[in-house]
Amino acid sequence: MSTYSVTPINEESMYGENEIIVSKTDLKGRVTYANDIFCRVAEMTTEELIDQPHSIIRHPDMPRAVFKLLWDTLEAGSEIFAYVKNMSKTGKYYWVFAHVTPSFDERGEITGYHSNRRKPESHEIDSISGIYELLMAEENKHSNAKTGMEASFAMLVNLLADQGVTYSEFVWSLREKKNAAA
Repeated sequence: MSTYSVTPINEESMYGENEIIVSKTDLKGRVTYANDIFCRVAEMTTEELIDQPHSIIRHPDMPRAVFKLLWDTLEAGSEIFAYVKNMSKTGKYYWVFAHVTPSFDERGEITGYHSNRRKPESHEIDSISGIYELLMAEENKHSNAKTGMEASFAMLVNLLADQGVTYSEFVWSLREKKNAAA
């Protein structure tokens, strides 16, 4: 399956708030492990996922700039938390709050990546989806995908700078809004 051969549909692939989607990838981002929840929500078998690029579930609504930030952070040896809209094999969407970490060998070398994903709250999705729409609009202004991604990434950096926060601080502020309202 390629994300380009699947037509997105406006239907959510559901999973429970206490379920955790887990996957592992190699250094190139190819899936080496997928738990049963991942398979069910992505509507794919383990065999369909293993050795495929993790981007097989990339939804076209996701800004490339967010993935640049994710990969830059991971390749620097740091963890990242991010909101991601994914797409199942049948085109359904599902949002995740992802915690992605590099995996290290005994010499401290990165050997792959590990991701745990939970269902975000609706207020988190509402907050992040508007920003992602702005980033996508910027990416789509450019005929060259790389130039579009770079412009979108610059926009993301500027949005964060205007708020005086890092990406991690911004992400966690969305998670904490519910607690502050309670």
